[in-house]
Amino acid sequence: MSFISQKFSENLPLLSPDALEIAQRLRDLKPYQPGKPIEEVKREFGITGEIVKLASNENPLGPSPAALQSLSDALPRLALYPDGGCHDLRLAVADELQVSPDMLVFGNGSDEIIHLLGLTFLEDGDEIVIGDPTFVLYEAAATLAGAKSVKVPLTRPELVHDLDAMADAVTAKTRLVFVANPHNPTGTVVEDKAAINRLLARLPSRAMLVLDEAYAEYVYHRPQFPKALDYIREGAPVIGLRTFSKMYGLAGLRVGFGVADSQVIALMNQARSPFNVNLAAQIAATSAITDTAFVEKSLRTNTDGLNQFYAGFERMGLPYIPSFANFVLVDTKQPCREVFTALLKQGVIVRTGDVFGLPTFLRVTVGTATQNDRFLKSLEDVLMTLSAGTPVGS
Repeated sequence: MSFISQKFSENLPLLSPDALEIAQRLRDLKPYQPGKPIEEVKREFGITGEIVKLASNENPLGPSPAALQSLSDALPRLALYPDGGCHDLRLAVADELQVSPDMLVFGNGSDEIIHLLGLTFLEDGDEIVIGDPTFVLYEAAATLAGAKSVKVPLTRPELVHDLDAMADAVTAKTRLVFVANPHNPTGTVVEDKAAINRLLARLPSRAMLVLDEAYAEYVYHRPQFPKALDYIREGAPVIGLRTFSKMYGLAGLRVGFGVADSQVIALMNQARSPFNVNLAAQIAATSAITDTAFVEKSLRTNTDGLNQFYAGFERMGLPYIPSFANFVLVDTKQPCREVFTALLKQGVIVRTGDVFGLPTFLRVTVGTATQNDRFLKSLEDVLMTLSAGTPVGS
């Protein structure tokens, strides 16, 4: 009888199955599947040595040193509620981006900003247009709002957003069009500004283009990269999304932001929960945004790591998608679940492509040179075993 004593259960009604009925839109929601945590892999496979996690596109160098120092100084303040308006962080980001502070909204990771977009702008009967495959939270936000997700396949074999096809999918019901640039899970970029302009021209007056730039720091040095800010400054119906989880190494603190016209931001703030960005996250992100030395070091590490992956894949004869982010998609030519499980047994965590509709692909985060080398050696061993028809682990 669970934890309720006999004495109290005689006087109180019991939890009814009727109380567990949930909204239809929640029944339709596909739960997000994050990468396996290190401790779970250790428990599941009895591994006592070091686990290499290359599954969640985290920075292998850890957090920004400037962020770590500021966190240390801030520990005595953790008993206090955070600034609900993210004042210091807002000013720091506004200065870095050269925008007005009222053009920024902050969230518990950019994931929350995506859900804020759904809460603010989507209703029953509305539509969003997304690539296929793409980051799963776009569809989740639409589903929770009662909206429909219209999926447009990526180009093949390049796996790039087909912006003209997305424009063709736009209707009078479209409220939001999501384009991740660079794209997750493929690492590809859209740099055809004419195609972006054609897409914008096809949007109905009530629709906006969301450019998710979670990995923008890896490509902002490219002069041809179409930045969300450039469109926003021209008055275009564009919202940009950014995060501190990737380049700045603050994934565990959960802080991201949206940038758009101040009128759009004001509406989103109506749906935002108070104190949604914790004190530690605000303090760390405020310091990290100006840590240019760490960003430059992270960029070099990422470029070297991608080249290390490419050389290894070419040596093994494995096709891959050249990446503009901090991860790469590789075609193992084997069922990815089998490869994934075999790698887990060797203490290496990656991401399977089947969740993205790519059943022979793995998505692998760039790690340190040592981590990358261990992954490549483990992958080669696993693929040799599978191609020989020998059960892995035998």
